[in-house]
Amino acid sequence: MVRLLDRIWVRFGLTVAVAIAVTLAVLSTSLLVFWRLEEGKFYRALPVEVRVEYDELVAQGLDEGPRAMQIYGEYWHGDPWGSERFALVFALMLGLPFGLATGFWASRLVTKPLASMAEAATRVAEGDLSVRADGGHARGEMAEMVRGFNHMIDSLEALDRERRVTVASLSHELRTPLAVLSARLHAIVDGVIPGSEEEMQGLLQQSLHLGRLVTDLHTISLASAGRLSLHCERLDMVGLVQEELERFGTRLKGKGFEVDIRLPAEAVLVQVDQSRMQQIIGNLLENCLRYAGSGRWIGVVLTAESGRATLEFSDAGPGLPDTMRERPFQRFPNQPGGRHNGSGLGLSIVQTLVELQGGHVEVGTSARGGACVRVHFNLVEDLGQTA
Repeated sequence: MVRLLDRIWVRFGLTVAVAIAVTLAVLSTSLLVFWRLEEGKFYRALPVEVRVEYDELVAQGLDEGPRAMQIYGEYWHGDPWGSERFALVFALMLGLPFGLATGFWASRLVTKPLASMAEAATRVAEGDLSVRADGGHARGEMAEMVRGFNHMIDSLEALDRERRVTVASLSHELRTPLAVLSARLHAIVDGVIPGSEEEMQGLLQQSLHLGRLVTDLHTISLASAGRLSLHCERLDMVGLVQEELERFGTRLKGKGFEVDIRLPAEAVLVQVDQSRMQQIIGNLLENCLRYAGSGRWIGVVLTAESGRATLEFSDAGPGLPDTMRERPFQRFPNQPGGRHNGSGLGLSIVQTLVELQGGHVEVGTSARGGACVRVHFNLVEDLGQTA
């Protein structure tokens, strides 16, 4: 019953019914009061002996009998049709204002959340995302509508805030290497510094950083637009991990990393895109190189059980910064202008690529206190073996 009363159409119907009932009640009361006054005037106008006779007729229940009608005809003054019209006008003058006031009051209670939403929508259209609709005492469908409307504004505000931070961070990430390249090249051209091989290596690293940033942004934009191409096929996860570890081997060894690798002896087959999977593994290893250098240890574990393959990367570094603990996949988590390594897009790209291929990724703390990233994919059958 409570849920039925919370329906919008039921509440509107009850509002109209209450307004009609109040109007009829006031009309009836007004007519009753008017005729009571008229009857009192008629009674006071009766001679004493006729009043006694009238009282006896009323006591006997003959107030509508022939003699009573005769008394009415003789002593009731005024036009009866005119009195009835006056009574009707009198009742309407009292009843309609009460009925209208009741109707407007009840309608206001029902439509107040809608008016608040309309006002909030107008302000949102003008660019004010701080406004929220006031649901008041709304319940049921109306309350759900207000909550959904406010949640939509929350999402818009978060999206706008993320857009502003992204633009600020992106401009900073692009400006820094460009400024370094421009300054160093000007210095070389002006003969301030020699164009040595070491200097060229530094400029190359800056250009590679710019290339990686542009590639990351391109990947995210394609994924957000639903236009990222995927060519999924049945691949062995063990082989993919070994190839990427070999590719990063020189860099890992050069920075003194100890790599603890635990891979199963048999193949772990998953349905993934090879290039995107290499990008996922590469980003995770790149994060370890950038942020876990103090720990000098990386753990790579691949397991296959319960129909799911789990690839885990853990390190002994400082772990995730406080700004990323609650939202590890946030894009550009660092404040623009701060001192940090990388653009902060690595984990966001990993999450995007994993989920597009039907997987799941989670971030936690490793046994050595550093960061731990687990990537899960569903296993597929080896058709060659089952045949």
